[in-house]
Amino acid sequence: MASAPGWYLTPTMTFMQVAVPRFDPTIGDLAGNARLVVEAAESATSSEAAVLLLPELALCGYPPRDLLLRKDFVDRCEAELDRLARQLPPDLLVLMGSAVHGSGPTVCNALVAIRGGRRIATAAKRLMPDYDVFDEDRWFTPGREATVVEHHGMRIGLLICEDLWQGADAQVEAVWPCDPVADLIAAGIDVILTASASPWVAGKGTRQEDRVRQVAADAGIDVIAANQAGANDDLVFGGEVIHAGGDGVLRSGRLPFCKRNHELVVHLRCAPLPESGEETDRWSDDLVRALALREAIHGYVAKTGSPGVLVGLSGGIDSALTATLAVAALGSSRVHGVAMPSRHSADESLRDAKVLCESLGMDPPLILPIEPAHAVARETLERSGHAAVDGGLVDQNLQARIRGQLLMARSNATGYLVLATGNKSELAAGYSTLYGDMCGALAVLGDVLKTEVYAMAEAINADPASVDLERSPIPRETIERPPTAELAPDQCDQDTLPPYEVLDAIIAHVVDYDQSPEVTAERTGLDLDMVREWVRVIDRNEFKRWQAAMIPKISRRTFGRGRRWPLVAKTL
Repeated sequence: MASAPGWYLTPTMTFMQVAVPRFDPTIGDLAGNARLVVEAAESATSSEAAVLLLPELALCGYPPRDLLLRKDFVDRCEAELDRLARQLPPDLLVLMGSAVHGSGPTVCNALVAIRGGRRIATAAKRLMPDYDVFDEDRWFTPGREATVVEHHGMRIGLLICEDLWQGADAQVEAVWPCDPVADLIAAGIDVILTASASPWVAGKGTRQEDRVRQVAADAGIDVIAANQAGANDDLVFGGEVIHAGGDGVLRSGRLPFCKRNHELVVHLRCAPLPESGEETDRWSDDLVRALALREAIHGYVAKTGSPGVLVGLSGGIDSALTATLAVAALGSSRVHGVAMPSRHSADESLRDAKVLCESLGMDPPLILPIEPAHAVARETLERSGHAAVDGGLVDQNLQARIRGQLLMARSNATGYLVLATGNKSELAAGYSTLYGDMCGALAVLGDVLKTEVYAMAEAINADPASVDLERSPIPRETIERPPTAELAPDQCDQDTLPPYEVLDAIIAHVVDYDQSPEVTAERTGLDLDMVREWVRVIDRNEFKRWQAAMIPKISRRTFGRGRRWPLVAKTL
C-alpha cells in the first residue's frame, strides 16, 4: 500500500509518522537555531511526516546554564518562538524545546507544541536532575501537570529528558516528587514523545534503550525518545533516537554520532525492524568513545569559530591519539603538529611524530628544540640561588613549561587552539605540569584512562574508516614503546607511577564509583596501604584539575564540573 502524507500504512490501519532530525544547536544562538528548526520542518514536510520532534531546549541550546539568568534572554526565547510559529508549515505539529517564562519570575524548561501558526500547548519539565553535571533546579521551576496534545486522532503525551529517564540511565537512585510517566498513562495516551538533551556517556545508551522498552511494554504504547546531537562546552550528545512499540520491542533507531544532516522518520506501530547486527557489531566501545571525542573537538572548534588546532607531538601515544582524533574531526589541513624535543628526547620520538603526520595527511611537524630556552631558564634560576638539578622535578617542570609557552605563543600568532594531550590517569595522579603540558583549550583525553588510550588507538588502527580516516594512523612503534615524558635521563612513567593497569583500577573505583580505599583494595586485590597512598595523591592534586583545560565528558564521573571535590579537605 502507498503512504498518504504524514502517515504509515499497514494492511488494516494508518498510523502517524514522526520526523526526528539530527539537531545540533549552538548555545544562545537563537536566530541560528531557529533557522535549523525551519530547515528541519521543511525536510519533515518533504518526508510526509505529521510530527517534527526536536530536542530539549533546541531553540536556545543545552546547557544554557547562567545565560538563563541574563534578564532579557528568556524574553528573546519567547519572541523567537512566536516568530517561528508563523514560519512553520501549518499542518505540521512541531514539538520544540525552549526556555519559557513560568508564573511570576520563574523560568521553565519546556516542550512547546506549535501548529497552525501558534503555540497550542506547553509541557514544562517536571523532574530537575541535580546529580553529576546537572544543576537544573538552579535555573528552572518544575512543571506540575501532565501535558497531552491531540493530533491526527492520536493523543500524544509529552515528556522532557529526566521525566522519562528518572535517573535509571545514569545509574542514579533518586527519590522524585512525582512520576511523569505514570501521570501521562493515567491521562490516556496513544504514544509518548520525549525531547532529550542527555550527555553521552559510555554504556548509557543501552540503559536508555532498556528504559524506553520497559515504559512502552508496561503502558502498551509506542515510546520515542530523541536526543540532541553535537557538543556544547564539556558535554557531548549522540543524537540518538530510540523507538519501542507497545510490545517492548525496539522498532527503529539511530546509532550515536551519525552523519550530519541526517533525518530519521519513525513509523509509529510498524513491525520490528530485522536485526542484522552487522552495523552495530562494528562499533566497539572504544570506537564509539573515539567518535564522541571527535564530536567534542568538532563542536568546540566550529562553535568558537577557530581556524584549527595545535597539538604538541612528543612521539608518544597520547599526543598521537589526540592528533588522530583532531584530524578525524577537522581534516588534516586544520591540525598542525609541533615537536619540541629536549636533550632527553630519543631520535625515535621525532621519527614517530613525523610518521604520524604523514599517515594523517598533515604537514610535517614544526620542530622547535627547547634546549636553548631551557639553558637560559636554568641559568636564570641558578642566579636566584635555586639550581635545577638535571632530571629533577624543578628541571622537568621547566622543560614542560617551556613547551607550553611555545605552544601558546604559536596559538597567539595563528589563532589556532591548543589541544592538551594529558589523559585521565595522569590528571588523577598529578603526573602533569601546570602551565606546561596541561595548557590549552580542550583536554581531549582528560576522561580517558591510559589503558583506554591504548585500546582506542588499537581500535582506530584496526578500523580507520570508522572515524573517516583512510589508513591506520598511529605508528606501531608508538604503541609498543614504554610511555615516557622524556624530561630526564632514561625516564619511564613507571619510575614514578604504578603500572597503569593498577593505577587505572584504583581510579575507576575511587573516582568513577566513589568507593572507599578499603572497598577498592578488597575488590581489586591490591594492597590497602598502597591504595590509600594513591587515593591521597589523587585528592591532593585536585588543585591542578581545577586549572585544567576543559575535559569532554564521556565516562560516568569526569574530572571538572561533574566531580565537585573540595581542595583543602583532609580525606584520609
